[in-house]
Amino acid sequence: MVTAVLVVTIAAGGVVLVMGEDPSEKAAPRQAAGRGAERQTAGLDELVPTAPPTAPPTTAQTTAPVKEFGEGGAGVTPTPPRVLAIASAEVPKETRFALSGLKHVQKAIVVDAGSVKVAGTGLNLLAVDQADFRSWTPKAVADHPGVWSALARGEFVADAATVRAYGLKLGAYYQVDGGPRLRLAAAAPLGLKGVDALVGAELGRTLGLARGVAVLLHGREGKISEAAVRRTLGPSAQVVLLDADRRRARVREQPEQPEQAAVTTGRPGSYLELYKQAAARCPGLSWTVLAAIGQVESSHGRNNGPSSAGALGPMQFMPATWKAYGVDGDGDGKKDIWSPYDAVPGAANYLCSTGAGQGGEKLRKAIWHYNHSWDYVDKVLGIADAYARSYT
Repeated sequence: MVTAVLVVTIAAGGVVLVMGEDPSEKAAPRQAAGRGAERQTAGLDELVPTAPPTAPPTTAQTTAPVKEFGEGGAGVTPTPPRVLAIASAEVPKETRFALSGLKHVQKAIVVDAGSVKVAGTGLNLLAVDQADFRSWTPKAVADHPGVWSALARGEFVADAATVRAYGLKLGAYYQVDGGPRLRLAAAAPLGLKGVDALVGAELGRTLGLARGVAVLLHGREGKISEAAVRRTLGPSAQVVLLDADRRRARVREQPEQPEQAAVTTGRPGSYLELYKQAAARCPGLSWTVLAAIGQVESSHGRNNGPSSAGALGPMQFMPATWKAYGVDGDGDGKKDIWSPYDAVPGAANYLCSTGAGQGGEKLRKAIWHYNHSWDYVDKVLGIADAYARSYT
């Protein structure tokens, strides 16, 4: 099943995180369809109004429910890896201590690694413990609960570049040659040259990845000696300095998008999953608020407009507002006002920009900005409370 130990000089990429399948619509503030908070809590799990997206012949789709792993990355202090090394055999405890003691090294971790083939294509994997490894990823990845939920569920998270290079589909299942079928749950920039994807430690053991051969070191940027690492691990070790690649990536990516948008979450299988996933874009915003707005605006995609005011899609965005706050939520290269996969995270983005994540009066004002009516605000919050009671 495992064809070789990880070769770190192969393709680099970002991680793709997929949580489900397909509802379909768009967004803009306005238009209501309320019917009483008690009735509005029903049906979220069943809302998958369109057929699943087409996938390559080697894939199949699923609508398995999402169980979140943790609350997100609040409080996680990123310790970006400066060096990635692959040893020829499991790194013994004394060698790990020696690596930790090298000059300028502040932190070290050893994980399982290897290469598997999917439909004949080799993918380089790291198998990690979610809690231990979270701080080794970029902040946007560490803060995104969907990435860590996916690993806890036995799914895999791919580097964004790998997803683009091989045309992988979020939410699809891929058959490992001679092994299990794995669901691609997410895509995100991992910043680990040569690593195509992450899996959980337990799944890594199932896949037969090589135990304890991958070493990551954190310390002063640009200061850890490649020669010292190689001397400690032995001449056959592969050693990659990651700092230069990270600096180039920062220059290339940061001006184009905020760090928050670095993780691409694919297509959930229900509006319930979609609301939960989209709310993670705005720390402090409850998914129940997004669900309440979705109910009031379009009854979860059943009445997408256009409204009399010209609002469009499942979250009833005005086109001008969408132009400013719309997002490509499913990574298909389009910001589609009619697609729920774009519209719901677009609504989270818009609410967050007006302070919704701060709660209290800031949340009330953010909802008011969505639709300029205090009655609307009270209605949304009443429905949100009903959702909270029904789904907890």
